[in-house]
Amino acid sequence: MPGPSDENRAPARKAVDSGDEINLLGLLFTLWNGKWLIALCLALAVAGSVTYLKYVATPMFQATATVVLENRQEQVVDLQNVMSGLSGDQATVNTEVEVIRSRGLARKLVSELSLLEDPEFNRTLRTPSPFSPSAIIAFLTGGDAKPTAAAILNKTVENVLKATSVSNARQTYVFSITMETTSPEKSALMANTLAEVYIADQLAVKYAATDTAVEWLANRVSELKIEVEEAEQAAKNFNASTDLISPEALELLNRQVKDLRGRIDEAGNNFRSAQTALVSLTTARDSGDMPFMAQVAEDPALDRIMVSEADNAPEAFFARFDQIVARVEQERDRAGAQLAALESSYENLNARIEAQSDDLVQLQQLRREAEATGTIYTYFLNRLKETEVQRGIQQPDSRMLSEAVIPQSKSAPRSSMVLALGMILGLGVGVTVVLGREALQNTFRSAEELADHTGARVLGTIPRIPVRKRGQMLSYIVNKPTSSAAESIRNLRTSLMLSNVDHPPQVILSTSSIPSEGKTTLSILMAQNLASLGKKVLLIEGDMRRRVFSSYFDMPAHVGLVGVLTGSVPLEEAVGHDKTLGIDILPSEQPNANAADLYSSDRFGEMLAEMRQEYDIIILDTPPVLVVPDARVAARHVDAVVFSVRWDSTHKQQVSAAIDMFTTVGVKVTGLVLSQVDPKGLKRYGYGQYGGYGGNYGGYYQN
Repeated sequence: MPGPSDENRAPARKAVDSGDEINLLGLLFTLWNGKWLIALCLALAVAGSVTYLKYVATPMFQATATVVLENRQEQVVDLQNVMSGLSGDQATVNTEVEVIRSRGLARKLVSELSLLEDPEFNRTLRTPSPFSPSAIIAFLTGGDAKPTAAAILNKTVENVLKATSVSNARQTYVFSITMETTSPEKSALMANTLAEVYIADQLAVKYAATDTAVEWLANRVSELKIEVEEAEQAAKNFNASTDLISPEALELLNRQVKDLRGRIDEAGNNFRSAQTALVSLTTARDSGDMPFMAQVAEDPALDRIMVSEADNAPEAFFARFDQIVARVEQERDRAGAQLAALESSYENLNARIEAQSDDLVQLQQLRREAEATGTIYTYFLNRLKETEVQRGIQQPDSRMLSEAVIPQSKSAPRSSMVLALGMILGLGVGVTVVLGREALQNTFRSAEELADHTGARVLGTIPRIPVRKRGQMLSYIVNKPTSSAAESIRNLRTSLMLSNVDHPPQVILSTSSIPSEGKTTLSILMAQNLASLGKKVLLIEGDMRRRVFSSYFDMPAHVGLVGVLTGSVPLEEAVGHDKTLGIDILPSEQPNANAADLYSSDRFGEMLAEMRQEYDIIILDTPPVLVVPDARVAARHVDAVVFSVRWDSTHKQQVSAAIDMFTTVGVKVTGLVLSQVDPKGLKRYGYGQYGGYGGNYGGYYQN
């Protein structure tokens, strides 16, 4: 049988190791060990798929009609603005796909084929199941309101749309209209009818658009005709009510204004010159200086008079100067009058030009409006005639390329796909269950797992002893000394004795986390094995509360451990001897005091000291650690603590908590024992080649 160190080196079978790294070998082992569960899930999934295909699923049939979009139609009359063919670009193609899938065409299809009378689409005609969701809701709410005719129609249209699919072949103008129903004939009929309804709808839309265009154009032409007549009459009336001669006469007046502007400038210069001369003469006259006056007047007569020596020369000089002043005043007044006359004529001529210019602009605007209205009228009149011609030669933008044929085989459900999906689902569920069960596993299945989790040494593993009652266990061990259980106890004994080579343990405490982990059985087996080596062994029933030794040994327990600890009974009288195992046994009776207090007493230590002198090995079977504190108290007086962990039963948290409790009182657990190991379970979980209980080493044992 493999030793404990061999078991500790066994590779882990966990799919995920302590470092959160995926162990592929462990994952494969886990899946292989769960192969029957995976196979069961696969078989159930396949059976469910077959049942669905045979009894539940409704066969569906698909039929496809193809329609081609005519994007280049030859029209007799070019009428782009009123009615033109489709452009054929991708946006137009996508739009036509949505048109075919529209509720309007679906409603026409429902009416054309009387689908309101078909239970497949009008589900109100079906006999309702009492277990359907609608029936359950109606039962819970106290009644089911009868749907209106409009609601039934809308729901029928929705069901028809669900059965309809439209697709466009890439880089083409071809549409595929597919119908999927429970009847092959119905699918073909609905696909062909929808294609016909679509083509007819295109033609109807064009007719409606043409009629609308003709009506609108006729009304617009009538309105424009009236507007043209009104505009032409307004231009005539305005021309008759004004003095406007012609644009040429207005141009002549503009030239006259330009000439007057030149004459006014010349007359103004003359007037200013005369005024300046008059001011100079007046200033000289007022000065009385004849030479200065002669210089200013620039008159030869004044020069001659001024050099004359006649007596009346001064009077003649001033008289002549006054004549000159009077002449200059006349010239100034004449120039001023001429300037005023010219300016008056300029203003009058400007006023005429401005008035006639405004009239000309308004007249031209009226004539342009009349011409524009006439042009629009002519354009719309031509469009009206073209549209009236177009009304009789309309063509749809699409045509039927190929009609749908009645399908010979069902399209859904596809048996191969359903079975494949069922198998994939079954495999997935099986793998998930196996891996989930493994991930949720919170117990110990191998010595390595136990050692890795606790950090403590595993002394050995003890297989489950194949007996029904506790009393039969003793005869099994005695009668089968070469069994796997006996060999595992020998291995445990070796590991325990070698745990401290210099000072082999003499007082051994056996305990566990919780009850039913096999600690008492382990204590008995260790006592029997050590006794077989010729050692004097004492087995103490330290679990004063449960006292299960009576299930194994046929001896009275009127006096025992409690009596020895209280001093009422000597040790020699309390100890009994079992001839079958060859060991002494100190049973326990019902304590009058608390068991933990008895273990804490000085008498307990003194009792163990006395026993050390009398016995080679003392084994103390104590209660579980997580239940009562007895084991922790007693452990302070022993040499070794053997901790039993039940295979695939005790939770990891319980073991950790129990070991931590020993640590809090300063006691180190000597070693762990994985007890009650199921050899078949080891194989099932993939540990059979490491356990040695009937696996690769089964030939060494006689169980």
